[in-house]
Amino acid sequence: MSDPHLQHAHQHHEHGEHVDTGPRLLWALLLTLGFAGVEAATGFWSGSLALLSDAGHMVTDSASLGLAAFAAWLAQRPPTQRHTYGYGRVETLAALLNVVFMVLVVVGISVAAVDRILDPAAVNGAAVTLVAALGLLLNIAVAWLLMHGEQTMNTRGALLHVLGDLLGSVAALVSGAVVMWTGWTTIDPLLSILICALMLASSLRLLREVLQALMEGVPPSLSTEQIGGVLAGIAGVASVHDLHIWTLSSRRIALSAHLVVESLEQWPTVLAASRHALAEQGIAHVTLQPEPLTNTVRWLPIPEKLRQQNAGATR
Repeated sequence: MSDPHLQHAHQHHEHGEHVDTGPRLLWALLLTLGFAGVEAATGFWSGSLALLSDAGHMVTDSASLGLAAFAAWLAQRPPTQRHTYGYGRVETLAALLNVVFMVLVVVGISVAAVDRILDPAAVNGAAVTLVAALGLLLNIAVAWLLMHGEQTMNTRGALLHVLGDLLGSVAALVSGAVVMWTGWTTIDPLLSILICALMLASSLRLLREVLQALMEGVPPSLSTEQIGGVLAGIAGVASVHDLHIWTLSSRRIALSAHLVVESLEQWPTVLAASRHALAEQGIAHVTLQPEPLTNTVRWLPIPEKLRQQNAGATR
């Protein structure tokens, strides 16, 4: 049994956060896509793999941010008879696609970096340094924009791309400075590989959380044992079984359980206390089934007329 008032308030809060998320993602998309063209042109002209890699990464970021913005918009749609939980899960799918894109970018940059190590090329260090510095400032602004909005798996997936791009700008900046002052061009692909390793580690952490949600596992922030203990500790509850906790969306967690109660007459009080305790744990979508502590089966005497009818039917 769910609390309609609590659920309505939660949905209203979630809706308000998504309204804030969409414009932030859209601004991040426009800024990132615009500067990607600048980096790509400078990368080709200067011969910098780090700068070209960062430009390619920013193009992928733009696609990811666009996907995240679309997912945030779609998640605002109300539930329907065909999708009774709404469309919040689409944000999890968008985060999964962002992780896949990131892994593909990492593989592509790593292969290009190895080729560049084996076959070094000239790099214009001054041009790389200037553009990388501008890219670093832009990525800091975009990261700040996303970090001060709602932190869903969807926006975290987009933020992961932006932070990876920020690291790419740092690598390009260091690469340009080293080439400009020492002429050592191998630093360019080496730093690209280092950044790829950092991006891959972050991607795998997010992937684990996304798969946990898609497999309807218990959210990492909660413990089944702990939640079960909270419910079992409520006055009037004898035991808890068939406890399930899963993620509906980034900000919405669901729970269902059977509560064995000492008396069904206490159920309204037990239900109210259970809802309040679970709301404090961040769980608002709740379905609880009461079960009596003792199921006494009482056999009633068969009326004499019905007994005679049954006896006649057996002859």
